[in-house]
Amino acid sequence: MDSIDLEVLKTCADWIAAGKQCEMVTVIKTWGSSPRPEGATLGICEDGHVVGSVSGGCIEDDLIDRVRKHGITRTSPEVVTYGITSDEAHRFGLPCGGTIQLAIEPLSASSQIAELVERLAQHELVARRVDLQTGAVTLGPASAGMSLQISEAALTTIHGPRWRLLIIGAGQLSRFLAQIAVGMDYFVTVCDPREEYREGWHVEGVQVVHAMPDDLVVEMRLDSRSAVVALTHDPKLDDLALMEALKSEAFYIGAIGSRSNDSKRRERLVEFDVTPAQLKKLHGPIGLYIGSKTPSEIAISILAEMTAVKNGIDLPDSVKVGHAKEAANIEATSDACLYDPEKRIV
Repeated sequence: MDSIDLEVLKTCADWIAAGKQCEMVTVIKTWGSSPRPEGATLGICEDGHVVGSVSGGCIEDDLIDRVRKHGITRTSPEVVTYGITSDEAHRFGLPCGGTIQLAIEPLSASSQIAELVERLAQHELVARRVDLQTGAVTLGPASAGMSLQISEAALTTIHGPRWRLLIIGAGQLSRFLAQIAVGMDYFVTVCDPREEYREGWHVEGVQVVHAMPDDLVVEMRLDSRSAVVALTHDPKLDDLALMEALKSEAFYIGAIGSRSNDSKRRERLVEFDVTPAQLKKLHGPIGLYIGSKTPSEIAISILAEMTAVKNGIDLPDSVKVGHAKEAANIEATSDACLYDPEKRIV
């Protein structure tokens, strides 16, 4: 599963290779409420086909209508604004009088879209600078903390995974978790020293590593844009990795298991000299309580909690699996969010 950004770039590269005229539209600034964030992109082809999104749909409709009526006539990038008046805001579906500013860039072989896609396939983080007067493009390295930059002279956008996710265990649940995380712009690494689990495990764009998880955690030098999820149910693999991860700056560290298993895990980690402050960073039982019963649903539960933490949302205990189960007086053996691949119970 590609991220929306990558899907737009790949589709535009295909249109250019096929000799079709196309444009890339980028959200560069918003005021008030807006359906899409800065940096969101849309590709539009000469036949009116689109990929991606810059609004709730009404602005896309206007862009498509203009292309179908007039074709693609721009020869250099142009900055346009939608929703300045309340009537326009209503027409284009911008809530609360919101305003959105877009950069519309005609693409060609010199736009270096194919080159950018190739570099992203190597998991590079790339800054793409477009001269707003000439349309000239340069590609260069970017850092995880960089964001979109706009001036009268140029637009610089950042492409590639700016977040990392380490998954311990190459099982069925990790497959769904990895697929969705890739679509959310994470660079995903799956670590499992057990050959029988790694054999046949594959998700496009995901790195599979044969190593002891605790060694890999140390090697990765986890930072504040890193997350770790332990899914093996094997203390020999999960505990040591968690012990090292809890010492790092990772923004999210979680482990699957019932409330009983989570309690025992925390006791073991204390014996490994994990401090109370470090232990407080551990999310477990992992995920939000959404009544999930399948690996795919559990993956969504985990990523929902991880996304909330990433976005600085302080979730109430009532929505977390352990607290919700305890409040509902549900026994650990029937935990609906905790999938055990060995026992086949959730």
